[in-house]
Amino acid sequence: MARKLLVTDDALIIREMIKDAAIQAGWEIVGEAQNGQQAIDLFQALRPDAVTLDMVMPEYDGLHALAGIKKIDPNAQVLVVSALDQKETLKEAFHLGAADFVVKPFDSKNLVNTLDKMVPSAVAAGA
Repeated sequence: MARKLLVTDDALIIREMIKDAAIQAGWEIVGEAQNGQQAIDLFQALRPDAVTLDMVMPEYDGLHALAGIKKIDPNAQVLVVSALDQKETLKEAFHLGAADFVVKPFDSKNLVNTLDKMVPSAVAAGA
């Protein structure tokens, strides 16, 4: 059974790059969100194994999304994928429960390796 991923970024090109890398590594993309509130709503509906999350988005940012997702499921696996280099925001993301962080522009192998560490194949299969 493929691991399920929700991709969240306001930039279509970044969502496509994340999706392409994840699909090639055997992940199933179950949804895409363009802002933090969409990410929360889709997480609630889809219950993916992992979420990629940009920090800087219009309307509702990544910190809003991370807090909302963790309220739904404290064990949610959320990977921050952001060009943001502000240490305080990153510290807040980890405080809220982010599992890891990948800097944009990202290397596809690094992104997939990080996702795979967060959610090993056996975990998704229920082993």
